[in-house]
Amino acid sequence: MLTKADIEKYFLAEKHESLLFLIIGIIAILLAAGFFFFWKTNFAKGATVPLLVIGLLQAAAGYVVYARSDSQRIDNVYAYDMNPVKLKNEELPRMKTVNRNFLIYRWVEIVFVITGLIFIVLYKNVPEKSFLFGLGITLAIQAALLFGADFIAAKRAAVYTEQLENHFEKK
Repeated sequence: MLTKADIEKYFLAEKHESLLFLIIGIIAILLAAGFFFFWKTNFAKGATVPLLVIGLLQAAAGYVVYARSDSQRIDNVYAYDMNPVKLKNEELPRMKTVNRNFLIYRWVEIVFVITGLIFIVLYKNVPEKSFLFGLGITLAIQAALLFGADFIAAKRAAVYTEQLENHFEKK
């Protein structure tokens, strides 16, 4: 049975994880800047690409989710008592979309990890391909971090979605 505490718990956990995501994204961007400006090797240039691109995505996504979590939490807790139809007609479909998106993210992240690992294996002992070796290492690491964070978030979202579904099945 869904309670207001369940709604609070879901959005607070989402907010905390998104803050962590934002911090990891900022660290990745700073590492990319360090690699680009201070370590001017081909390896560092290759490592810069995934750090910067994925770091920007992490920081942006982390900020957006962090910024909206409180208002979503408040709106949905309010809707629980005052407008439960909103939970059924808006929040439940939104969460089903979130769950589908996590499946897409998971596959993209798996492809990135595998691609990174292939680059690592193919180019680890090929000095003239150190750009691709650096790219492979940071791509695999960044994608693995994303996969781990999204795995946790997807599990939490699935539980919350199930609570929403069960809440309306019983009514």
